[in-house]
Amino acid sequence: MTTPLFEALHITSSVSIIIISISLMLIVGFAMTRITKRLKLPNVTAYIVAGILMGPYCLHLVPTGLISGMDFIADIALAFIAFSTGEFFRFSTLKKSGPKILLITVLEACLASVVVFLVTYLVLGLELNFSVVLAALASATAPASTMMTIRQTHAGGDFVDTLLQVVALDDVVGLVAYSVAISLALASMTGSFQVGNMVTPLLVNLFVFLLGGLFGLFLKLLLHKRSTDNRLIVTIALLFAFCGICALLDVSALLGCMSMAMVYINTTDDSRLFKQLNYFSPPILLLFFVRSGLNFDLGAIFGSSDSVGGVSLLTVGVAYFLTRIVGKYGGAFLGCLLARKDKSVRNYLGLALIPQAGVAIGLAAMGARTLGGSMGQALETIILASSVLYELIGPACAKLSLYLSGSCGKGLENLAQAQMPETPAEQPPNEVELLIQQIQAIQRELPKHENPYYEEEMAFDEAADEHAALYGYSLPGQSARRRNSRSWKP
Repeated sequence: MTTPLFEALHITSSVSIIIISISLMLIVGFAMTRITKRLKLPNVTAYIVAGILMGPYCLHLVPTGLISGMDFIADIALAFIAFSTGEFFRFSTLKKSGPKILLITVLEACLASVVVFLVTYLVLGLELNFSVVLAALASATAPASTMMTIRQTHAGGDFVDTLLQVVALDDVVGLVAYSVAISLALASMTGSFQVGNMVTPLLVNLFVFLLGGLFGLFLKLLLHKRSTDNRLIVTIALLFAFCGICALLDVSALLGCMSMAMVYINTTDDSRLFKQLNYFSPPILLLFFVRSGLNFDLGAIFGSSDSVGGVSLLTVGVAYFLTRIVGKYGGAFLGCLLARKDKSVRNYLGLALIPQAGVAIGLAAMGARTLGGSMGQALETIILASSVLYELIGPACAKLSLYLSGSCGKGLENLAQAQMPETPAEQPPNEVELLIQQIQAIQRELPKHENPYYEEEMAFDEAADEHAALYGYSLPGQSARRRNSRSWKP
């Protein structure tokens, strides 16, 4: 287990190689974000590109044996992603939205899968098991890029509310589609289309969903009156334990982790825990995406593979990239039309659903393990390549949809007029006074902090302060943090 870099440095200790390789992944991934930040691209793109550059097909900085031995990183990272997504499944919000959001989500996710399947299987003539799994992965959307764009633009309104709910439910539909697709793929590979081969995985996923709900109740009991630092420890321990159980069952932990978070947030209304986890998880997510880039096969994307019908992966990748966009936009438009949403939502919602990264990459890694061989590697290569492209254009399309739908600053322009007192007896304000009132009203509505991670930082700092108070020592800046956090509500 070595590379030209370690050979040049005469490093032979396996422990040193592992530690230095992980350090390189963190450093190069961070350094790449300095470039993508200037280009206004998401961090996910930086991490994947960093992995590609460090991989065996470019600089070969990380040993191949270490890359294959880091499979568990994908399970852990996806557990954090799924748990964070589960926060948005509040029953009160779902009751208000009713079946309309579910209709839009199912149509935009399923139509994307259907269009991809028709093109790959009927037009390109790829194998059934490969086409089914690739089509199922098309349904997933990356919530991180979309939510980051909303934070940066301070957008609001019906369009944003609909978008956030659709993105939160999208991964559930994607997981169900993947479960069905992988069952069909296994049945196709074995040549036996038995009902048990399709029903069993669905029952196992249902069991995992229910088990995740029980873990959510268990988490609530364990965190009751628990100190802040121990809350983080207990939560991570339960997530790891749940991932281990799912690994034993050879099933994805995503659905169960979502269920765990959903039960916890609805029984406790404790959003502070999610802020702490979101501030803790970036290094894990960085390693996950960099490792995904390390698996990227640059040579395969320009070659051909008999296992997927002899069609070049470049052709398959381009077809997948374009048809998924068509399916997402068409499904969102049709869903909003049937749900009788406003024209501003109907025409532009599909643009905000283009990004694809975390969940799709994780499911592709699992699907690659299930399919195995060159077919599995081809599946992961296509998803990684398309994810890089989606993350390049996705945030820009999401921002464009927010502006075209009028969600950015729409409410601030008329804010002062809506709050002006109706006093006909008084003399109406002149233009200067009216302008001052409008400015003051807009300032009251603007976010207090430009940093989108402010609340996560405050939650993490409070945990450190509480830990310091518990053991009788003080931290630099502790009193200042307490003063600054008085107005912040968890």
